[in-house]
Amino acid sequence: MYKDYRPGRGGGLNPLSFDPATNNEPLQFSGSGGPLVTDCPLENGTENGKKRKRPSLATEGIRSMTMESSQMGMPMSDPNAWATAMNNLGMAPMNMPGQPLMSDFDPSLSMMAGIAPMNPMMPGLGIVPPPITQDMPVVKEIIHCKSCTLFPPNPNLPPPATRERPPGCKTVFVGGLPENATEQLIVEVFEQCGDIGAIRKSKKNFCHIRFSEEYMVDKALFLSGYRIRLGSSTDKKDTGRLHVDFAQARDDLYEWECRQRMLAREERHRRRIEEDRLRPPSPPPIVHYSEHECSQLGEKIKDDSKFPEAVRVLLTWVDRGEVNRRNANNFYSMIQSSNSHIRRLMNEKAAHEKEMEEAKEKFKNALAAILVQ
Repeated sequence: MYKDYRPGRGGGLNPLSFDPATNNEPLQFSGSGGPLVTDCPLENGTENGKKRKRPSLATEGIRSMTMESSQMGMPMSDPNAWATAMNNLGMAPMNMPGQPLMSDFDPSLSMMAGIAPMNPMMPGLGIVPPPITQDMPVVKEIIHCKSCTLFPPNPNLPPPATRERPPGCKTVFVGGLPENATEQLIVEVFEQCGDIGAIRKSKKNFCHIRFSEEYMVDKALFLSGYRIRLGSSTDKKDTGRLHVDFAQARDDLYEWECRQRMLAREERHRRRIEEDRLRPPSPPPIVHYSEHECSQLGEKIKDDSKFPEAVRVLLTWVDRGEVNRRNANNFYSMIQSSNSHIRRLMNEKAAHEKEMEEAKEKFKNALAAILVQ
C-alpha cells in the first residue's frame, strides 16, 4: 500500500510516493492543499493522522462504503462500475444514468455531498408496511349476553354454507339452538342485529326470525357458526352451535313485489311527465256547434284578426256533419261571408302586387337616370 504522505504548503511540485510506471491503482487528485479524501489503512492497521469530522453530514455507513470501494480498487467516479456493483446486490442505481455518482465529492470533508435521496419503496428498508390483502378473514370475538355466551368458530374453517338469497328476504332460519333455549333468549341474542318483527319457534332446536329491514339479515348471518352456552353450564341441553341461513317467507316476497310495482309506477309516471314536457303543445279544442256559437262565429269571420281561427272552426263543423236543413241558411251565410272575405283579400293582394311592380319600375328608371349622369 501507499506510504504515509502529506503534501506541504510550500511552492513547487511534491515527490510521488509510488512508481508511476508500475502503478495500476486509481489515482486520487485533490484541488486543495489539505489531506486526501480517504486515509488508506497502514500495514500495522492504524489510521494515518487525524481527520476533519462533520457529524451533521458524514455517517459511518458512508465512510465504510468509501473505504471498501477504495480497497476494492473501484474508481469512485466511474458510473458503470457502481451500477454493476449495485445490480449484483439486487439494488436499483440511485443516480441518473450517464452521471457520475461521486460528482460532488469533496476531498476536504471526507464524505459524499451529492448522494441522491434513497427511495423509501426500495426493498429491505422496512419503511413501507406490507399491503393488506383483501381476502383477510374477519376476526370474530366472544360475545357476552346477559344469560348466555357466544364463542366464535375456528377461523381456519371455511365459512358456513348458505342457500341462495330470496328476493326481499327479511326472515332467517336459526338452527342448532340449545334445548333449554327460550324465546326471550333468542330475542336477547338477535336483537343486537336489528329490530325483530316476529319469532316463530319450533319444538325442536330451530326457529324463524323476521326482521324489519333486509340489511339486518346480513348481521344475523354473522352469528352463524358461533357456539352458544347458557350461563356457565356445560350440560348438553344448555349448549349448541348456531346455524343461520336465509329463509323463504310469503310476506317477504309479497312486500318485495309491492315495492317493485311501486317503483315501476314511479318510473312510468316520471317517464310520462318527461314525455309531456317534451311534447309540442296541441291546438285548442274545437267547440261543438250551437246557435250561439254559430252567431259568434259569423262575427269572427268578419274580423280580419280572427278570420283564420274562424275558418278552421267552420271547416271542422262541416267535416263533422253538423249541417242539416234547420241550420243550412246559417252555414250558407258563413260560407258566403268567408268567400267575400277571401275575394277581398285576393283583390288587396292584386293591388299590392301592382303597386310593387310600379315601385320596381320607378326604381329601375331612377337607377338608369343616375347611371346616365
